[in-house]
Amino acid sequence: MIADVHGNAPALRAVLDEIEQEQVDLIVSCGDLTWGPLPEETYELASRLANPSASHSASHSDRHRHLDVSARARFVRGNADRAVLERVSETDRERWMQTHHTEEMRDFLATFEDTVSIEVDGLGAVRLCHGSPRTDEECVTPETPDERVREFSAGIDERVVVTAHVHMQFDREVAGIRSLNPGSVGLPYEDGPGAYWALLGPDVELRRTDYDLDKTIERYRASGQPDVERIVELMLTPPPQSEIIEYGETRVFAG
Repeated sequence: MIADVHGNAPALRAVLDEIEQEQVDLIVSCGDLTWGPLPEETYELASRLANPSASHSASHSDRHRHLDVSARARFVRGNADRAVLERVSETDRERWMQTHHTEEMRDFLATFEDTVSIEVDGLGAVRLCHGSPRTDEECVTPETPDERVREFSAGIDERVVVTAHVHMQFDREVAGIRSLNPGSVGLPYEDGPGAYWALLGPDVELRRTDYDLDKTIERYRASGQPDVERIVELMLTPPPQSEIIEYGETRVFAG
């Protein structure tokens, strides 16, 4: 289970290499995949999960680095994925992002699902979302109160709910729901660097994978994305989780 890659292809590649060793049955991406400094390369990696036999414009060596999962991958649409499809382009960064998404990439994002429901050994039925089951912009945090958890889980049968969006890893029981967040692969708000994700079944294992952060930042700065130094700063000095929680619980819905 991965989420919030945000165009960080080196981090995604490192996580996929580790997932390959685990021989998982299914990979689910919980949204915000390509919106970041390296969208094309991120797309190449992710699209081969959905279609391992596809031949894209990657190098010969990279074409043989996909996971042998026989297309056992599903993708949830995040608010950033939706912004690409809606062609949001009000800022220089948004215009750059739209320019760096081809129609082929948009077609891929258009296949993403609003939510995914799966059966996991040991956990039972699991609902995977980006924000929450009701919207891709809801901020679900480790301190989201019982009342709001009951609100966003109303109308679904699953008692395990996986959300993303806030870039923080957690696993808690609240309002009769096991509320999980795998963390962010590409832009985590955590105490240490790395790519954060999770394994489901028979229980929940929160994971962190190392990758070359310095080299990735070099590539970010060479990407040409406007305002890229803001992303670099967040990677090097993430905001305290207390600030993210306060922001999320105050705003509740944030794009």
